[in-house]
Amino acid sequence: MTKFRLGNKERAELVTFLQELVRTPSPSTQEGPLAERIMAEMKRLGFRHVRVDRIGNVIGYVGGDSGPLLMLNGHMDTVAVSDATAWSYDPFGADIVGGQLYGLGACDMKGGLAAMIYGAALLGQEKLENGQVVVACVVQEEPSEGLSSRVLIEEEGVRPDWVVITEPSNLRIARGQRGRVELQVTTHGRSAHASQPALGENAIYTAARLIFGLELLAGQLPTDPFLGPGSLAVTDIQSSASSRNAVPDRCEIIIDRRLTLGETKAMALAEVQRIIAREDVRADVQVTEIAATSYTGYPCHATGFYPPWVIEEDHPLVTTLARAVRAQTGHRAHVGHWDFSTEGTYTAGVAGIPTVGFGPGNPDLAHAANESVRVEDVWTAAEVYARLATELLAQATS
Repeated sequence: MTKFRLGNKERAELVTFLQELVRTPSPSTQEGPLAERIMAEMKRLGFRHVRVDRIGNVIGYVGGDSGPLLMLNGHMDTVAVSDATAWSYDPFGADIVGGQLYGLGACDMKGGLAAMIYGAALLGQEKLENGQVVVACVVQEEPSEGLSSRVLIEEEGVRPDWVVITEPSNLRIARGQRGRVELQVTTHGRSAHASQPALGENAIYTAARLIFGLELLAGQLPTDPFLGPGSLAVTDIQSSASSRNAVPDRCEIIIDRRLTLGETKAMALAEVQRIIAREDVRADVQVTEIAATSYTGYPCHATGFYPPWVIEEDHPLVTTLARAVRAQTGHRAHVGHWDFSTEGTYTAGVAGIPTVGFGPGNPDLAHAANESVRVEDVWTAAEVYARLATELLAQATS
């Protein structure tokens, strides 16, 4: 089988498209303008059944009308620019310097979006008839990964046989990830005038005692030979009082708890409950709830729990992707895992659909100032996606 190759014209069009994606702000729940641009490009490239679903995901098909279905999955939303002064480039400029395209979301993950759309478009030239590819550009992954893929699969009835998550992986194969659970701990105190703090019970001080216990716990978490150890980080703290000269009677902290294989939501809750009991303080812990409204008006509700997942190293999806990488790049594929969480937490961790990750971009640059993606890697990813789809669907129907 010959290598898939984007022509010079297609490469230029892909870069222009990626620049337009980066120049279009798309914070979570505000992905509408980006969705319109993606729909237009899919239609221009000859995708079938292009549409926006109830939550705002953009989906389009290439290939036949039936047969095995491969999903290429990436998210449209980005985090916010936390400190524009830390950027050397305009976060929405999409400047290309030294082969790197800079901008918010360039790495996480508009490079992956552009690559999977153009990779699927390459398949149209092969007259793919032994199966289908659906390109799914999903919403609201940053605050609640898996939410939109759940809607797409459970409510919209899109049932893939395999899923490739196109998050940044440095063109390496990710066959798993740790899960996570977001916990809220609330400490309860008693208000008093700040001039007489002994008359009150400071909820912040109580939270501080718990945080110290959590810091100790973080160094004692279980580990997995493949995914590595679980982790724990306190990521937010807020207190409430009648005024700034009153002892606070309530304090809330947020815990980001990454779960390795073998760990569960119940285990993570029990760990914190034991610290509360040991310190003998008035506090409670619960899993957070996420509520939002998508740009289409869909009411979104989710629990802040996302299970870990791993697919076997010898699974046909992994081995076929490894062959596709080797065939397209001439290099042996590196197989590992992601440190962060993705839509795979639903597709693999909940729905049990064979899932792998492969995408352009260095994950270390995600959510960072001067985020960027190597243009050459975006081209390569597109070509690998086309090769994978052709070989995978041919195997499934042979």
